[in-house]
Amino acid sequence: MAAPGSLSEFLSAQHCVIRVALTRVRGSSPRNEGTEMFVAPKALWGTIGGGQLEFMAINAARNMLRDGVLHQDLDVPLGPEIGQCCGGRVELQLSRMRVSDKWAATERAAQREEALPHVYVMGAGHVGRALANQLQHMPVRCILIDTRAEEIDLCNANVETRVSAIPESDVWNAPAGSAFIVLTHDHGLDFLLTSASLERQDAAYVGMIGSATKRIKLRNWAHKNCDGQSIENLNCPIGASGSRDKRPSVIAAFVVAEVMAELTSETTATALTGANQAPVEGHHRDRKGRSA
Repeated sequence: MAAPGSLSEFLSAQHCVIRVALTRVRGSSPRNEGTEMFVAPKALWGTIGGGQLEFMAINAARNMLRDGVLHQDLDVPLGPEIGQCCGGRVELQLSRMRVSDKWAATERAAQREEALPHVYVMGAGHVGRALANQLQHMPVRCILIDTRAEEIDLCNANVETRVSAIPESDVWNAPAGSAFIVLTHDHGLDFLLTSASLERQDAAYVGMIGSATKRIKLRNWAHKNCDGQSIENLNCPIGASGSRDKRPSVIAAFVVAEVMAELTSETTATALTGANQAPVEGHHRDRKGRSA
């Protein structure tokens, strides 16, 4: 049985549910403390990392549902004892959910959704739409923006779309910690939007499609027209992986990896002050500071 898309839908559809929560993590583990998974007799929502640990948790939760058990704690070593090689140790809390518990879980999910970082894709051409197609599956709020309604209409991804006559205003009004990916149909507009994104000085990521030559042209333009603005913190070319494949979906894959690495870096997570900012699940070597 497939689980509904949102936690609210899942909890509304399932009468009996066990909440599985990672309450303590020591050493290496697949997920961080606070991670939740919800187990019904024939459906699941969320994950605590997969593998043998998750299999054990699901089995224990369904045994609880079968036997009428309300609460159980598990202390699991992630080593040869269970056939998993993380090497850490986790503690799990399994609890049968009441109506109030379902309401509280839904509220937590809504707060996490509200705290997601914004990713602004400035340009709805082939690569912009490919980015939207991939970002819709990421833990971000993706906003696809273009001055051309006909290009926006071609987007079928589950993301927010805006037809904006003055896209600079969308940059100015974005929340702190946002990411900006600039790839419009016009080099001049690219320069304006990139400059506006850099001028904020609080963006988690600013990237512009192009080449080393376009980067130099932007540097010279910014120096002349923007009071000597530095482009040191600009990612350009974006998705510079070394791949020779120029298909939009391939370019988008490398750019999304670049943006998500920045958004989930320890430096970015520390800078964001939202009360519900998710824990960092990895490390990232800074890709900025290319020679300007």
